[in-house]
Amino acid sequence: MFKREDWKELLTDDARKTLSNIFDSTKKYKGAYLSSDDVKIAQLWSAMIELRKEIDELKTVLGKVQEPLKAIVSVGEAEKKKTIERVIAEIIKPTDEATQAATKQLVESLMKF
Repeated sequence: MFKREDWKELLTDDARKTLSNIFDSTKKYKGAYLSSDDVKIAQLWSAMIELRKEIDELKTVLGKVQEPLKAIVSVGEAEKKKTIERVIAEIIKPTDEATQAATKQLVESLMKF
C-alpha cells in the first residue's frame, strides 16, 4: 500500500514528468513561496502563474496562425463553390429561371458538405 506522500507514484510516467516540469518552472518564485505560511499552496499558485503564461503564449501564437488559416479556408470554399457550380451546370444545363434557381439551391445545399 502507498503512503499518502507517495501518491505521485500512482500517476502515469507522462503525468509525473509533466508535474515535475510544472514545478521546475516555479523555481524562479522560490523566494516568494518559501516565505509563505503554506509553502505547498504558494508553490501551486506559482505553478498556476506559469501555466497561465503558457496559455497566453499559445493564444498569441494561435492568433497569428488563425487569420492566414481563415484566408486559406475562405479561398478553398470559394473554389469549392465554383467547382460545384460548374459540375452542376454541366449536368443540369439550366436554361430557364426556374431551373437556374433550383440549380442555385442545389449548389448552396452541396456547399454545406
